[in-house]
Formats: sequence, structure tokens, C-alpha cells
Amino acid sequence: MKPTQLLMALATIAYAAPTVEQTMAPTLAELDTHSQPHIKRCGKKGPPPYYGEHPYPNQTYNQLTDGTPCRNVTLIYARGMGGKGNVGEVNGVGPIIFNRLATIIGGPENLAIAGVKYKANMKTVIQKGPREGGRAMTELINRAATQCPGTKIVLVGHSVGGALVHQSAENITTEVTARIAAAVTLGYKKRDRIGKIPKSRILVVCRKGDSFCSKTVPWEPFVYGCPIWFYKIVKTHQNYEKNANATADWIAGRLNGNVSR
Repeated sequence: MKPTQLLMALATIAYAAPTVEQTMAPTLAELDTHSQPHIKRCGKKGPPPYYGEHPYPNQTYNQLTDGTPCRNVTLIYARGMGGKGNVGEVNGVGPIIFNRLATIIGGPENLAIAGVKYKANMKTVIQKGPREGGRAMTELINRAATQCPGTKIVLVGHSVGGALVHQSAENITTEVTARIAAAVTLGYKKRDRIGKIPKSRILVVCRKGDSFCSKTVPWEPFVYGCPIWFYKIVKTHQNYEKNANATADWIAGRLNGNVSR
């Protein structure tokens, strides 16, 4: 067929084709929902991830209030935005820290975990940490100090959970503050002090390029629902799981070797 004939044929087909009703492009949420089954079906299946010697498979731990006996170390954890339960998933920042720390200090029988119950959602981020969450963490700290007089207390907050660490540390007595063996924030806006806890017991983990942690994302003006504003934070504010083991090692060092290794 000559080129001119081919062009005429294509033009005829296009002219005769039925008119397609124009529709709105799908939202990102719709695309995500649609793509997940295909990703799961087509993705390569490898061995399950290794969670360490002492996995913490549950998303909720309340070992200060569920009848668990007092243990050598009590870790009170405030999860980051979107974390499930009160400590997040097994391969998240908190459970990885628990796993590593338990391994170092002789097993889970030496470590009590208490997750902070609070709404870790976008509204929380905008409010920079809800006061009720700070109060809940303060109550857990005071409970650990009175209920288990021999335990070493560790505070850890990931992302917006770091705000709860700061709020609670500012609302405990000098006597209780002295019981805090270590206080850690991961991915929370850099600060030099956490209440009156000595600097030697404080660790601030801020990954390079994290715009939330380094406070380089402008908070004002803020247009609610603006995807660009949210995207800038999410893009740089992730992968703190990679810092979890080193964080646990640092915490263990603050325990002064007074628990079995």
C-alpha cells in the first residue's frame, strides 16, 4: 500500500471511530489501590525478611500494665506517623530497636516494652504532637518509676513521637528524671536538650537530607491537603529502620553494663 493510501485509511478509521466520553484522571489513591494486586502478583518472591534473634511480632505492647513482672530495663516508645498499634509493625523502627536491645542485654526477659497510645496521624503532625499523647507518655514514665523501682527507664520517639519524648520529659520530677538511662529521638526536629535529662543520656538521630528533622520544610504558610508540602516531607523523612540497630547499641552503652550481656 502506498503511503498516501495508508494515511487515508487511517484517517477514515479515526473518523469512523466512536466518540469516547472524556473522564477525570484517577486519583493517586485510586491508582495505588488498583496497582497493589498487580505488584503483589508480579513481584519476585524471595525469602522472608530476617527480623533478628528476638522478633517483636505484635503491634501493641503494654508490659507496664498487662501484668508483666518488672524487668531490668523498661523502654517506653512513641511510634511515628501511621504506625499501627502502639509500637508499629515488626520491621519498623521500634520493634527493630527492641529486638537488638533484647539481644544485647540477655533476652526479652530483661526488657519491658510499653507503647504510648496516641493518634499518630497527619493532624498530629500539624499540631506537632498532641498533648494527650505527651500526658500518656508521662503517666507511663511515672508508673515505671514507682511500680518498678529497680528498672532503668529508656525513652524513644520516632518522627512525631519525638515530640512526646520532649513533652513528657518536661513534666516529670527531678527524681524521676534521674531514673532515665537514655532518651532518643529519631527523625524529630533537632534539639540539644530533652527536659532536664543530661546530654550524655540523649541521642538525636537525624538522617542526612531529612527536611522534617532539619526543619528545612516551611511550615507557614500551610495549605491543608497540599500534596507538594506533604511530598517534600515524606520523600526525605524515611528509612530510619537503617538507624535502629545502631540506636539500640547506643542505648545499651548508656545502661552502664548493669544488666546481663
